[in-house]
Amino acid sequence: MHRCANIVFRGSSNRTFSTSLAYKYSQRITTHYTVVPRDTDPRWKDVDMERFGDEADVVVVGGGPAGLSAACRLKQLANEQGKDLRVCLVEKAAEIGGHTLSGACLEPQALNELFPDWKDKGAPLKTPVKEDKFAFLTKNRRFPLPVLPGMPTYNHGNYIVRLGNFVKWLGTQAEELGVEIYPGYAASEVLYHEDGSVKGIATNDVGIHKDGSPKENFERGMELHAKVTIFSEGCHGHLAKQLYHQFNLRKNCEPQSYGIGLKELWEIEPERHRPGRIEHTVGWPLDKNTYAGTFLYHLDEGSPMIAVGMVIGLDYSNPYINPFQEFQRFKHHPSVVDMFRGGKRIGYGARALNEGGMQSLPKLTFPGGCLIGCSPGFMNVPKIKGTHNAMKSGMIAAESVFETIFDENLNSPTQGLNPESYEQNIRDSWVWKELNMVRNSRPSFNTALGLYGGILYTGIFTWIMRGKEPWTLHHGGADYTKLKPASECKPIEYPKPDDKVSFDILTSVALTGTNHNHDQPAHLTLLNDDVPVANNLTNYDGPEQRFCPAGVYEFVDLESGDGKRLQINAQNCIHCKTCDIKDPSQNINWVCPQGGQGPAYNGM
Repeated sequence: MHRCANIVFRGSSNRTFSTSLAYKYSQRITTHYTVVPRDTDPRWKDVDMERFGDEADVVVVGGGPAGLSAACRLKQLANEQGKDLRVCLVEKAAEIGGHTLSGACLEPQALNELFPDWKDKGAPLKTPVKEDKFAFLTKNRRFPLPVLPGMPTYNHGNYIVRLGNFVKWLGTQAEELGVEIYPGYAASEVLYHEDGSVKGIATNDVGIHKDGSPKENFERGMELHAKVTIFSEGCHGHLAKQLYHQFNLRKNCEPQSYGIGLKELWEIEPERHRPGRIEHTVGWPLDKNTYAGTFLYHLDEGSPMIAVGMVIGLDYSNPYINPFQEFQRFKHHPSVVDMFRGGKRIGYGARALNEGGMQSLPKLTFPGGCLIGCSPGFMNVPKIKGTHNAMKSGMIAAESVFETIFDENLNSPTQGLNPESYEQNIRDSWVWKELNMVRNSRPSFNTALGLYGGILYTGIFTWIMRGKEPWTLHHGGADYTKLKPASECKPIEYPKPDDKVSFDILTSVALTGTNHNHDQPAHLTLLNDDVPVANNLTNYDGPEQRFCPAGVYEFVDLESGDGKRLQINAQNCIHCKTCDIKDPSQNINWVCPQGGQGPAYNGM
């Protein structure tokens, strides 16, 4: 991977500031420049803020399945037609695949189109699905449910994969095609031309103290300019959020709905291993009104390895729900606990995922760029799959971007080009047909019947009628609006971990390999430092200390003993974005930390 050896960063300053000024900023929870502007901070006076700039034809932000598929397709087209096209991809992880986490069961349709010879190229799809199991759980019992061809849970023809390894392989294919890949560079800012179109992105600055002041080794980020910038940041991307507002992209769609997915990798006793088996469950440990389910996949990669996980819809109402604890509790169900006994947990991670479907897709294009993959949200919720749609969206976008750049008759009204055909091309593709068919499945769970109504509706209208009903259901508002006050809910007592099957959160976070320099401004920023105590703790009993799957948020006693304050352990963050999504005050804004930091997943 490229390491940007040709890029020279500029700007360094060493200044002494008064003790009182340093103390003032040290008392803030949030010191990030997106909340505390540098032009109002005297410590930044006279610091050289010049940034080095570089030019490309296309810049891709994010090295996941969608971004890499788009980059590969662009270079395929350029190479086939003998066109000179510089494609640069920036990725915030230290290496490609390092921030990737998914179940994952991969439908190969998009891969077949992108690389028909993927088997010859050594793609790490080693476990074809051989067996599907689906069940409803009560606290002590398991009731099998049928899995028939055409059902969302029918997976024959698919592959169980470690998605991080697959993404790493895609990165190799991209480089062989001529894509320039820059891991460890986090895109932190959208750049605009004077006409308002997107000009490109800037990577984040480095060398900043936790109190927001410049270090002696402060270095300005770099700018990457492009004719078209493709944003593929994954679920709830922090630049995509800015673009939604800048271009009013969510004007004609519903708010996105989300889930949090938690996952562990285990090596189990060989006699319990069934390579190619897929198991899904619904029901316990959640109630019928909380959208949730579990997966357990048996991999065939040289050792008796399984991937186990849980997805919980972030539209839950009880502020005392703790997704991490629910996942740990699930593993003690009588029907699965023996799977883990005698085994060894070797990986843990979590991330948010889009569940809004077709109703929640924003406008995808704007002057100077477009959105692809899990950033806008192409996940098929009842299938619990999004990788194939994310890849295909990237490929379709690439074809539209290529067409736009090389259109000799194009008379663009803006300097940044708008790949407008991407919108219609998505609607003409199998991605749209698939999303349209399942559009009502997720919102059908939001009735008084909850889980039971959702299963019944999905069975009748998705499986039998193939989504041909002449109506579209609604999600009923953003997830953060769904929490009830703590006074209306009962606290949940979770069992203590046994350190054999279930574990505490900090032991789990250690398996993610996450790392952030402690002496940098927290990238979990608060728009107002007072809100967590004044609203979240007072009214909801501090839900951020429960919905975060990495122990980032704690309410601790004030030294004076007369109240509490929020403590943010930003170094624990595994970049799942749940806090940004579920915060009932919408006061938390997740931004990128220094490039190369965060989790270090190994084939998650």
